[in-house]
Amino acid sequence: MAVVELTHANFEAEVLQSDKPVLVDFWATWCGPCRMVSPIVDEIAEEHPEIKVGKVNVDEAGDLAERYNVMSIPTLIVFKNGEIYKQSVGAQPKAGIEALFA
Repeated sequence: MAVVELTHANFEAEVLQSDKPVLVDFWATWCGPCRMVSPIVDEIAEEHPEIKVGKVNVDEAGDLAERYNVMSIPTLIVFKNGEIYKQSVGAQPKAGIEALFA
């Protein structure tokens, strides 16, 4: 499944109202660790059709980062039934990211 670009306009429909768990990657283009995590997140999106994967560019959607108290990036948050289920901050290996939604 393709990664969804999340914005203020589609966040509620794509994440909070999703019938699947959603892995959300809060990132920015200038963030080195974010660039390391991004291809892993893309891979997870392709390999795990049971979850939805989205990315929030914190420079373009700072309101969403603020709403979820994202202080450092990359921050990965898994939402289940519209609520935060698990989260991690900083670059993670693939197994660490997959453990968030297991």
